This record gives sequence, C-alpha cells and structure tokens, in this order.
Amino acid sequence: MDPLSVTASIIAVIQLSAKILTYLSDVNDAPKDRTHCEAEISNTRNLFCKLLDHVQNGDPNRPRNTAVEALASPNGPLDQFKQALEELQNKITDGGRLKKVGEALVWKFKKEEIASILDRIERLKTHVLIALQMDHLSKLYQDTQDDAKHSKIVEWISPLNYPARQSDIIGHRQEGTCQWFLRAPEFAKWLGEPKGTLFCPGIPGAGKTMVAAIAIDHLLHYTRTQSSSIGVAYVYCNYQEQIEQDASSMLAAIVKQLVQGRPWALEPVERLHKKHHHLGMKPKIEEIFSALQEVIAKFSTVYLVIDALDECRDNDGTRSQLLARLKDLQIGQDVRIMATARFIPEIEAEFQAEMNLEIRASDDDVRRYVAGQTHRLHRCIQRDPALQAMMEDKLVEAVDGMFLLARLHTDSLVDKRTVKEVKSTLGRLLKGSVTIDDAYSEAIQRINGQLDGDKELAKRVLSWITYAKRPLTTTEICCALAVEPNEAGLDPENIPDVEDLLSVCAGLVVVDQESAVIRLVHYTTQEYFERIRDVWNPGAQLHIASTCLTYLSFSTFETGSCSSDEEFEERLRGSQFLGYTAKHWGEHALTAEGEICELACSFLSCKELVSCAVQVLLRSEYTYQGYSQKYPKDSTGLHLTARFGLAIVLETLLLNQVGEIGLILERRDSEGQTPLYLAAELGHQRIVKLLLDKGAEVNAQGGKYGNALQAAVAGNHTAIVELLLNNGADVSRHDSQGKSVLHYATNSANCNLGLIDLLLSRGAPANTIDINNMTPMHYCVKQGHKSIIRLLLDKGLSIDVCVYRKSRSRNAAKTDTSGISAGLTPLHFAALTGNLVMTKFLLECGADPNALSGYNESPMHLTLRKTLHGPEYDDDWTNQDFRIEVIRDLVEFEEDDIDASIAEIAMHREGVLDALLADARTSMTIRDCQHKHLLHCVGYGKPGSVSIIQKLIYGGANPFERNLKQQNALHLASQAGNHDAVAILISLGVDPALTDNEGLNALHYAAQNGNHETISVLLDTAPATRPGLVASKDNQGRNSLHHLVSTSFIVRHETIQLLLDKGVGGSELDASGNPPLASYFEQPLTHVPDLNVCQQLLSVKGSSLFFDRNGKNLGHLCTFAGKCSVQIFEILKEHGVDLTQKDLEGKTILHCSAIRGSLTKESLHYLLHVVGIEIDAKDASGKTALQYAAEKAGRDYYALFFDPGRWDRSMKLLLEYSAS
Repeated sequence: MDPLSVTASIIAVIQLSAKILTYLSDVNDAPKDRTHCEAEISNTRNLFCKLLDHVQNGDPNRPRNTAVEALASPNGPLDQFKQALEELQNKITDGGRLKKVGEALVWKFKKEEIASILDRIERLKTHVLIALQMDHLSKLYQDTQDDAKHSKIVEWISPLNYPARQSDIIGHRQEGTCQWFLRAPEFAKWLGEPKGTLFCPGIPGAGKTMVAAIAIDHLLHYTRTQSSSIGVAYVYCNYQEQIEQDASSMLAAIVKQLVQGRPWALEPVERLHKKHHHLGMKPKIEEIFSALQEVIAKFSTVYLVIDALDECRDNDGTRSQLLARLKDLQIGQDVRIMATARFIPEIEAEFQAEMNLEIRASDDDVRRYVAGQTHRLHRCIQRDPALQAMMEDKLVEAVDGMFLLARLHTDSLVDKRTVKEVKSTLGRLLKGSVTIDDAYSEAIQRINGQLDGDKELAKRVLSWITYAKRPLTTTEICCALAVEPNEAGLDPENIPDVEDLLSVCAGLVVVDQESAVIRLVHYTTQEYFERIRDVWNPGAQLHIASTCLTYLSFSTFETGSCSSDEEFEERLRGSQFLGYTAKHWGEHALTAEGEICELACSFLSCKELVSCAVQVLLRSEYTYQGYSQKYPKDSTGLHLTARFGLAIVLETLLLNQVGEIGLILERRDSEGQTPLYLAAELGHQRIVKLLLDKGAEVNAQGGKYGNALQAAVAGNHTAIVELLLNNGADVSRHDSQGKSVLHYATNSANCNLGLIDLLLSRGAPANTIDINNMTPMHYCVKQGHKSIIRLLLDKGLSIDVCVYRKSRSRNAAKTDTSGISAGLTPLHFAALTGNLVMTKFLLECGADPNALSGYNESPMHLTLRKTLHGPEYDDDWTNQDFRIEVIRDLVEFEEDDIDASIAEIAMHREGVLDALLADARTSMTIRDCQHKHLLHCVGYGKPGSVSIIQKLIYGGANPFERNLKQQNALHLASQAGNHDAVAILISLGVDPALTDNEGLNALHYAAQNGNHETISVLLDTAPATRPGLVASKDNQGRNSLHHLVSTSFIVRHETIQLLLDKGVGGSELDASGNPPLASYFEQPLTHVPDLNVCQQLLSVKGSSLFFDRNGKNLGHLCTFAGKCSVQIFEILKEHGVDLTQKDLEGKTILHCSAIRGSLTKESLHYLLHVVGIEIDAKDASGKTALQYAAEKAGRDYYALFFDPGRWDRSMKLLLEYSAS
C-alpha cells in the first residue's frame, strides 16, 4: 500500500479521536463507563500518534513493514476503529447533530454497547503494537545485516591481522615485566604530548617487540577509560612478510583497526569499497592515505605504534614511504607515534629530532622471566630454592640486556637433570662470553643429539620455516611434512602433531596461537639459519620444491579449475596448502631446476593441474562476485613456466611436446598472452631467448601491453628489449590504447636513457598520440625527464609537437601529430599542471610561448585558468593528480601548515607565469575561442590575484578588452569582490558604468558579491559616472539593491544603507514587478531573513504596500524562507502589512507556510492566536493548510533535495493544533 494512504488513514483516526474526547469531556454526570471509554480512546490516540511518527520518520531504506500497511487495508483495523468512533459520535450527538451552545451532552450507552466498543479498541491496540514490534524486529535484523556488511568492508580494506599478533605476544608475557618502560618519563611525556613521537631503539633480542605489545596493551586499556574519540592502531613489521607489508598495506591495516567496531568512522572506507570492490581492484596508496586522514580526523587523538621498523623492507623505499606518510599524518592532527627498531643509522636519522628511549632487558624483568620458567625445568631445580636463585643471578648477569639470551639459556637447561649438569651449564655463562650465535649453535647441538627421527624432523621443520617465502600456518607446515613422494594425496595418518614439531626444535620454533603461524623464535634466528642453512641442510630447497610439485599434482586437483566462487573457496578450505604451493613452487624450483625438472614437467603437462594452479596463483587479493573467474584461462604449462623463469624446465617441456612447435609456442591464454609475452613482461631474459630460438612469433599481439616488446619496455627490461628487436620485433606497433613503445617508456618514472636511445635508434615513432591525448614528449614533461627530452630533440623531434585533444576510443587507428597545425604542446601541459621546472626547461629549449591549442589557448591561458577548453573526457589533461595543487590534497583543512602548502602552490603557479612573461616572444594579445584575453582568465577571487593582474598589465595586457559576454576585467574583479583590483582597473581608466550583454555593470556585479569595500570603491572613485551608476538597471530592470539582497551570500546592513544613501531606489520594481524586499524574501530555502535588513527596506516609503501579480503581499512572500519567523511577521505588521490578507487564489499566509514547509511551532501559534487566521480555512480550491502539507509530505524527493522533512514537521504541527 502507498505510504501516503497509510498516513492519511492514521491522521483521519487521530482527528476523529480528538473530537470524541472533546465530546466525552462535555458529558454531564458521566458514569464510570464514560471515564473508562475516555481513557481507552486517549491511550489509543497516543498510540496512533506514535505510529504516525514511526511511519513518517522511519528509515526510507528499511524494508517496508507489511504489518503496518495491513492496518490501513480496506475494512482493516483502522477502518474498524473509525467505525467504532463514528458510532460513539453519532450516539453522543444524536446522529452527528451538535447540541446548542450551553446544552450538555448526555451518556446514552448500555454497558454491553460500551463493552463491545472497548473490545474493538483493545483488538486494534494489539494490532498496532504487533505492527510496531514487527518493525522493531525488522530493525534488529537490518542492524545485524549492517554489522555483517561493515565487517565485510573492514576485512576488505586489509587482510593483515595485527590484533591477532598482539594477542599472541601478550599471551607470552611474563606478568610484571616491562613496568620500567611504562613508568619511564619519556613514555609518560609521549602519552600526554600532542603530535609527539617516541623512538625506542634496542639491540637485537632486547625485547623490543614485547615492549611494543605491552605499550599497546596499556594504550588500549588507557583509551577505554578515557574516550571513544581516542584511537589506537599498530603495525608489527615482519621480515617474513616483507612482500605483503608494503606501505599501502600497512596504512590500510591502520585504517582497518581504527574503523573496526566504529561504524561512525567507516564512511571513507565504504566509499573506497564501493569504488573498487566490484572491479576486484586494490585502492592506490594515495586513496588509502586520504581515507586514513579522513578517519583520523574523526578522532581527537590517535596513537600509532610501529614495531620492528628494521624488518620493514627499504630496498624499494617502502620503509621511507611509510615513515613519510606517518609524519604527514601528524600535520594538523593529534597523531602520536611510537616506533621500535634496531640501531640502524638510516632509521636513527629519521628520528634524530625526536624523543629516544632505549629498550634493554632490565635485570628485574630477566629475573621475573627466569623465575616464571622454573615449571618447565627438571625437579632438581624446582625443589632447590638456592639453585633457582643461582640460576636467576647467573642468567641476569649473562644476558647483559638481551632478553632473547635469557630465553635461549633457559631452554638450554630444559634437558639438564642433575644439579651438577645445571651448575656446569651456568658456569659457562659469563657476562658477554656467550653471543646469540653461540646460543643458537648450542641449540643445534641439542637438536643433533636427538634420535635420528627427531633430528630429521627438526631439520625439515626449520628448513621449511627458513626457506618459506611467507609465514606458514601450522596446518600448512603439517601438510608439507605429510606429503610423500609419488603419492596422489595426503594420508591423514602421516600428518604430524604440532606439539611434536615444537618439542624437537630446541625452543627455536614457536606458534602464535591467535594466527596459528609457526615461526622462528626471533628475527636473529632467521639470520642465523640463512648463514648456515646451505651447510646444515643442503638439500632443503630440492625437498621443498619436490613437496610443492607433488602436492599440486594430487588427484583431487585433476578436475581443473573451479567454475564458481563457492566451489573455489571450498577447494581452498579443504586444501589449505594449495595457496602456498601454487604461488611459490616456481621460486623454490629455481634453485634446484635440474633435479626437479622431471617432476615439474609431469605436473606442467597436465592442463587440468595447470588450470587449477593458475586460478589459485592469480586470484584477486579482494573478493567480489565472480572474482574466482578473473584469471587467464587456457594457460598452458609453457605459460606457467615462463611466469617463473624456469629455463631448463621450459626446454624440457618443448622437447616433450607433440605437434607443431610453432603452434604450441603461439598458444594464447584468455588475456591474449603468449609465453614469450609473459617472459618479456616479467623480465626473464633466459626464457625470452630460449623461446625466440625455438621460433616464437616475436610480434604476436595480445596482453595488457599489446605485444612482448611493449611489455618489456613497460617493465624497463632493456636487455630483453634489445633481444626482441634483434629478433625482428616491430618497433612501430601500438596497442589498443594507441600507445607505442615510446609512450610506455617515457611514462615510466624509472625510464632510463639507454632504453630510449635504443628504441629511437631502431626507428620507434615518437610523434604518435595515445588514448590520453599524449605523445612521448608530453609524457616526458609529466615525468620530468629532461635528459630524454634533450635526446628526443637531438633526434630531430619538435619541442612544440602538438595534439588536438578529443575523445578517443580503444582500438582506433594509430594517430600521429602530422597535419596538426594547432594543438596542445608540451609547454601547454607544463603550464596547465603548474610544473615550474619543466616550464623553464622547455622555454630554454626553445618552446613557443604563443603556441595555440585547437581552441586558441596559449600556455599563458592555461596557467591562469588552470583548466582548458574541449570535450569532457578523462585523460591526463584533466587528471587532477598531475597538478601542482595535489600537494594541497595531502594537507587537511585544519592543519597548521595549510598556509604553507597554499603558498607553495602559488609560488609554482606564479613562477610559471613569470617564466612565460620573462620570455620576450610571449604575446599579451591572444584571445581564445571565447574571446577571453589573459585578464579574463585571472582568478580574481583567489589569493595573489592582484599581483598577477599587475604583472599582466605591466607585461602589456589590455584591461579594456571584452569577452563574448562583453565582460571586461573590471566586471570580473567586481564580481569576485576584489576591491584592490577594482581600484587598479578604475585608475587605468576602465569605466564602471560599461555594461555586458545582460545590462550588468561593475556595480551590479559588486552588489551580487555583497563586498562592501568593492561597492564603496566603485561609488567613491568614479564621481563623474556616479549618478548614472547609482540609477542603473540591468536588462531585467534590477538595480544594485535587487542584486545585493537577492544574490549575495551575506547582506551587510551598512552596505544597504550605503546604496540607499547614494540614491539607489529601495522601492523600485524590477521587470517582474518586485521591489528589493520581495526579491530578498524569494531567495533559496536555505536563506534566513535578517531582521535588520527587513527593517531597513521596510523603512523605504511605499515598500509595505507591495502586492505581486498573484495578489501576494510581503507576509505571503516571507514564508519562502527556510522557517517562518514571528519577528518578521511582527515587523511587517508594524509597518502596515495585512497578515490576514488572502492572495488571488484565496490562500492565507498559513496556506503558503504549509506549501513551503516553513511552519514552526511559534509561527503557527502567532498566525492562529495573534493574527487570527482559521486553521481550517480553505482556499479557492477548497483545501486547508493541513491538506497541502500532507500532499507535500507524501511525495518522494531525490537525495539532494533540501530538507524534505520540512512538510512532515509542518503537517504534525497542524495536526497537533487541529486535535487540541
């Protein structure tokens, strides 16, 4: 049922209930039945009011409540209740005939009659309560759905689970340790200091991670007792997760922690999810960082703890990028950062100016830890307090601030069964005499001293953990250890117990309980085994590679890839080692390629096994509908081998192939990629050479980059590019986006000169235009490649190569710049983006400052306007990420250095302008396709515009020129409220009385802006033209007061008075017949009329007598505001406006208020009780104010419609007054 019908039915019952209650209160000598009946109807009416509020103010996105709608069905509960009320009314009033005034009503009911009515009322109350309850359950269900949705979004933003790691570490904490850190003055200062940073360095094994965990635990407890607006997030860097832990992933993990359980902070992440989820794409780091800034802005304070920065990779700048982003967060936000790391000069330099607090294992902490481990040792220690004390003293002395040694030395006592053995071991532990390596060597000796089976198991466990490309779970390592050669599946009886794995490894291996990850006890353990593993267990890589290939060849995977997300996820759940083996088998095989070749070829020759592995290998990081099918289908063993760069395996595969070798080499997967393409893209030179030697088609088309040559160029693999060219690669090809090899080369930040020189020497076209309307030369400007531009110029390319910007489609014919006489040059791009360095460089190289685009724009036009004419088309010319203004996006509005960033942008922009002006060739008279001269392109409302105007005029710009709208520079300066620019232009002789195509002069424009100073300048500095200026009207008959009160955002009283004093007519009518005050009232709904403004304009003679063409006076028109004002009504009344007046359609002010939805409780009371308007008054159409409000309230409004609830509010007010 239509919600409006439900609302109307409820309103009708409420109104009738109010009437009946009025009648019942007038009954004389009323019996108890009447009192009972009155109470029931009153209670039911209140229930209906609650139901009405529920229907009108419910969440519009919530599913419809059929139980509520059923109440208003034909002959339903509402109809039945209405009938009961009508019976009451007829009985009390003699068939609806009202008694004469002063005549009392009489109670005429029998007990059984009133009992029947009360019974029907009671049934209806039950229906209403059920309907409300069902909607409450619906809300609970919706809340549950919302929680599930929020959880899904939170998990989507980052798969990293640092809280699980935190729980694991805290679970191993020895109670009472690290209190020295929490009590340290430095920590206390950091805890309370806004934007503070605390750097906590320490030697390897000092317990930095445990200190970080205890600090995090303290912060979590501290913030819970303070405020929900304080956030805590943390990152545990891990040497084994360096691939997964890039800067983007770690920032996303921080976002995840801050929004988890906080729906009020989730909105920025929801936007990212909506944008990327259905595409299966990962957000860019800029997007994640921007979302993080937005999330942090919702908190008063955020604490960030970063542990083990030394374990974060930095060969690709990840660590530096992470630190830079974290420091950026502190600009303008109260973000407090704590970081731990080893003593590494590069990291220490990052925190040189910050508070430092070194982490060392305190003697008390070591003693507590050792005492807490006594239960693990043999009874000879447990029952001898003196021996325990000796053990604690010796270990405290020996570890010398290194907590890890305390653990390793304690582990070395686990197998000592006599007092003598214990004392002998302790006797060797002199301070500084035992290094970590010594402790590890002793652990290895204990492993080697075990039974052969235990020793071999320990070797396999330690080798797997050491060589693994990422941390393994306990399930994964148990599966790996259970794999048997030549078997087609796992034997459940061969799967080892995790506890056995731990027991044979002499304390070197631990399990994180929350994440179930099995790992080495410390980072230094990994380093130790990396030094000795090839000697200690030389066949480990071969064994691991064989295990992976055997697992991938299990019969359960011979069905091939999965056809649905559900089937795929079920496979991964049932085969938990599949993810690791599919992704990393090739990396392990590289070190033992010859030995593993036969097993690898057996696996790669089965297309079903290959299909299964490729689906897992290339699965999307994010899940979405159909994500499991977004992988290159039809991949062969050759494709997979080429991906991993296994040359020996590939050659063997080719020898074993049956059929035409050329056809085999040219097989494409579903993305058009050949084995040669993949090898070229991924940089596997040996594979590329082998495939070419075997006859692979070098120019085969397909893949993201179009062909193998372009893929190699995009990857900056110079040696492979040369190899391909030497084998006949066509250097002139382009892909579906119109990109040539030089497009890919020059649009890379890491492009090298040698690669460009090679391509040019082989005839690569340098003047083609791609789908982004860019040539290679333009990309050089974008990326700042000066040396490459010099090379291109040396090769004969024009510095003014130009493009005609247009919408371009994929797979269009190749386009070059020949025949384009006017277009956007590289200098245009530099000027548009605000690239000062490249602007100067291009001018030095001879670039033409007067080059014209297809729309007659010079570079100067673009740098002034910061935009360009042409189609609405997304390309590099419209991408804001390439503009100098992007630095503004990295700073929040409230931040301290917002002014510094704005100043830096202005410096670059003015620098570009200065460089162009300094060039003697620059013309100052060029006008674009809209006849805009340079002074028309100035942002007059922007900071620094006066300086720009002066520079342009000094450089020869003509202030008298007009654009297509016949506007001159003075019009634009006045429109922007730039009084300094106005004064300069008037001093140059520009006439403020000159009008544009719409009859607007400078005073009209200044009035629209409302800038008092600008209006004063115009009136005071041009006395000769003042009379005509003051009296001037535009083509619509509007004077400057009309413009001031109807279009300016803020109207100052002194500005109105200035215009009135100067002679502007306050009661003059425009072409629509409106005086300034009527125009003022008719502003948009967000406008709230100012009492003083009304008072000023009403004081003008004749203003209060105004009627418009529809018979509305100022009282009607003032209801157009967002909310009616009693004060405005009173001022109008004082000045003689008749508030009881009806317009030509018979509408009162109350009708107009209801139609506009501007009614308030105070204004309604005033109109009814002071003005005397009847609430039930009908207009010429027979409608009351309530009917108009109800009609408006029942309509659907689009999302951005201003305050659609205003008619609901007006309707309720009218209902309440009607009922009372």
